[in-house]
Amino acid sequence: MDRRDEHVVSRRQAFRLAGAGLGLAVLGAGAWGCGPEGETGASGGGTTAAGDKGGDAFATPSPGTAPKALWRQETGNDNLAGIHALAVVGDTVVVSGDPLVGRDVVSGEEKWSRPGVTIPGAKLITGGGTLYLASAEYDGDVVGLDPATGKETWRSRLGEEYEQPRPIAADDRHVYVLAGILEEDLSSPTNVIAAIDTTSGKIAWREQRDTGTEEFGITAAVVGGRLAYTDFRKNVTVRDTTTGRQLWTKKIGRSNYYRFAVHEDLMIVPDGQRLRAFALASGTERWSLANEKATWFNDPQVLDGVLYASDSAYGMWAVDAGTGKEIWHNKDLVGSAAEAWQYAKVGGTLYGATEHDKNGGVHAFDTATGKLRWTYNDSTGENQKWYVVAAGKRLAVMHDKRLYALPAV
Repeated sequence: MDRRDEHVVSRRQAFRLAGAGLGLAVLGAGAWGCGPEGETGASGGGTTAAGDKGGDAFATPSPGTAPKALWRQETGNDNLAGIHALAVVGDTVVVSGDPLVGRDVVSGEEKWSRPGVTIPGAKLITGGGTLYLASAEYDGDVVGLDPATGKETWRSRLGEEYEQPRPIAADDRHVYVLAGILEEDLSSPTNVIAAIDTTSGKIAWREQRDTGTEEFGITAAVVGGRLAYTDFRKNVTVRDTTTGRQLWTKKIGRSNYYRFAVHEDLMIVPDGQRLRAFALASGTERWSLANEKATWFNDPQVLDGVLYASDSAYGMWAVDAGTGKEIWHNKDLVGSAAEAWQYAKVGGTLYGATEHDKNGGVHAFDTATGKLRWTYNDSTGENQKWYVVAAGKRLAVMHDKRLYALPAV
């Protein structure tokens, strides 16, 4: 459904726009790398290749020493999009913010720029090679962009009776959105979750969520014909992607703020001192792994069949995602590492981005032993989350409003 010219904002939409800010606010050596000026030789937002000629052969630094950045660029990152603030699609890296900019992951050069294309704090949701975003016009539209060019390729609308639909997940068939149900007084005490067909732009299904469920703090993933999601109210829910039928829902003991993990037919959730794996089809608990007393697990991620997670005692875990059996547990990181919350894996190295800057940045761990190899930090002192996404043999790394490329060595 192509509705690119229908961007007239009604009076009701203007009221919704004025009130949107509140909801968006909720969405929210041992060796260090050199500072940004020293490592890139650049000032401002300039691109510096730092010896990278576009190939994938990088010099390996001496043991314990972090590599230098291949390039650095300034970004419009607004720190509101959580785990969906940084995305790599093909050879393009995109950062949530205004303007929305696509950069070549090898050179750092700008490929396209789209100011005013989406709302503040928009999650970068990708599926079937398309980037899906809530329209900046607050008109109820969901738009699809080609990540390689930034051009709009798709547009649809859930309906005028819904407030501010926001994509939460996507696959080859559907983009899944969450939206408030508007009442006469323009409030939205209840909300729906819906699937929009990515071919026709028509609504495939639409289901009202239980009264009292929140519209914000949603983390979602699609796997094996199941849409799984959690929210700030500690609900864990799974639906069938074809019909929208709720298969099961249950409460957990601790809010899941950023990420849960999926592996084959399992959904793996951090629940305080335990990691818990539920069958996606039935909700049956398949396995549980307990941590030490008063030590909770942070956001897990599954890469190549192994679940990786840090904990509040600065430990790092590698766990067989299918069975919950511990592979290794590194307890030696106090004072030398900060808790990681987002991961990437290239070859035999696991890269973990930390939530805070002190002793943090991007840690590199040996996947066989869990030993910390090095930590990259830009020495800016900005106490903002770090992000890391694999991009071939490079890493796209973000900290505050700076975007870097590191060699995956």
